[in-house]
Amino acid sequence: MKTEYHNMDEADLNEHNIMKENDTSEQAARLQLRLERKDKRASDITQIGDETDKTSIFKEAFQVKKEIDDNILHKYSIWGPDFDADSESLIRLVRDQVIMARVYESLARSHNMPSLQRELNVRMKESSRLLAEANVDADLPSSATEKIKAMGQTLSIARRYLYDCKAVARRLRAMVQAADDQADALTRQSTVLRQLLAKTTPKGLHCLSMLLTSEFLSLSEDQKIHVNLKNLEDPSLYHYALFSDNVIAAAVVVNSTIQNAKEQEKHVFHIVSDKLNFAAMKMWFIANPPGKATVHVENIDDFKWLNATYCPVLRQLETSSMKEYYFKSDHSTTLADAATNLKYRNPKYLSMLNHLRFYLPEVYPKLDKILFLDDDIVVQKDLASLWAIDLHGNVNGAVETCGKTFHRFDKYLNFSNPLIYSNFDSNACGWAYGMNMFDLKEWKRRNITSIYHKWQTLNEQRELWKLGTLPPGLITFYNLTYPLEKSWHVLGLGYDPHIEQNDIENAAVVHYNGNMKPWLDLSFSKYKTYWAKYLDQSNIFLQQCNVNV
Repeated sequence: MKTEYHNMDEADLNEHNIMKENDTSEQAARLQLRLERKDKRASDITQIGDETDKTSIFKEAFQVKKEIDDNILHKYSIWGPDFDADSESLIRLVRDQVIMARVYESLARSHNMPSLQRELNVRMKESSRLLAEANVDADLPSSATEKIKAMGQTLSIARRYLYDCKAVARRLRAMVQAADDQADALTRQSTVLRQLLAKTTPKGLHCLSMLLTSEFLSLSEDQKIHVNLKNLEDPSLYHYALFSDNVIAAAVVVNSTIQNAKEQEKHVFHIVSDKLNFAAMKMWFIANPPGKATVHVENIDDFKWLNATYCPVLRQLETSSMKEYYFKSDHSTTLADAATNLKYRNPKYLSMLNHLRFYLPEVYPKLDKILFLDDDIVVQKDLASLWAIDLHGNVNGAVETCGKTFHRFDKYLNFSNPLIYSNFDSNACGWAYGMNMFDLKEWKRRNITSIYHKWQTLNEQRELWKLGTLPPGLITFYNLTYPLEKSWHVLGLGYDPHIEQNDIENAAVVHYNGNMKPWLDLSFSKYKTYWAKYLDQSNIFLQQCNVNV
């Protein structure tokens, strides 16, 4: 009986043993019949009766092979004897070979096969040099074909002695996990480096500020006065507030606004800069007046009422805890924490230029309405009609940023704190700073600045929100913000590479919020043209400082 079961596989043997234990004649007969059928099938396949049948089978196999796409064969047969080195995906093939070589090198090491391990290492070094020297097939040297074939032969030998499906799968899974870990580490590192670069002033812009400052100091007092002062308090004109320490950014905001305005003479720009950049900012607009528009540049240090007694942010910046938070270096040094630390330790959070937006009625007491603009925006349409929009008793007119669950209040505020939880709706829609129409008469009637002071004081320990101006803005103007139509203000050009081109081109204002500012090398090149076209590259100051945008 033993010979009757020579074709049994593992399942057959298991069933046969069970049959023997139960030993019923009916079950034994069924098993015997099944084994006989299996033997007959094997005989039909392996025992070909004559040469005609053999020829027929070979022809059929050859025809099937012809129908298979050669590119598929070349792609997956990395050690096959019929390898075609003229494939259009040689680079990909080399990469695949290196992956398999790493797997087999690991297996050779664990199986104590040093000769094969050394051979695989040699081939991997050769392939790595090929990949380092070429990005496309055409870049490969003439010796690439022989090296690819040599690697294929080595892999074939390794496969013959070491191939084990489970072992190979384990090695590949380990390699995938290692690659994922490395990618995560590189992503964290790139985040830190992007934030560092975003906070760094490019050499050309530093030169520009120094050059303009030098030119301004050489002017006479009469030459430094260049503005029509009576326009600064005329409520019938279109007034803009722009707070910036970046000369080139402010220039683009003003230029783009004026070039798209129908009545240039009615537009008045109120620019506030810091002590370091005030002279440069003023000199730029003296040397480059924007058509018929009015531009007035001020120094924030001249606002004597903006002091620690009146302003909670300035008072908090003088506390020991805030100084320790910003200026001591004993913070966690992991990459993950470094990214967070850098984000919230950005110098812009220390600058009162960033918080001056909460004091607009104090800065411009004679005006009824003012349009606040960030310095990383570009204006693409005439904005005059914004002053005619009815805000329906609200103080702030802004474009909302929430869609489904994104950019709602719970993204910015700490709703685990009872003060936040009991006063605000976590699902309330956020809105964008960067282009905001403020009704200053309504602002003063509702005493908005005092609301800001109250919440800024409550957040001295940063328990209600992290740093920045959007969270306190959401709180200060809660239920006092009128939603503008979305095409007025399109955001994300400083971080999102997937904004629809139609949305950008149809927008009145595009905003480069994020780290990838258009004046930095890390900006998105496809968005940069919208910004750069409003800067005259032939300008003598830009040329002298080699500012290329």
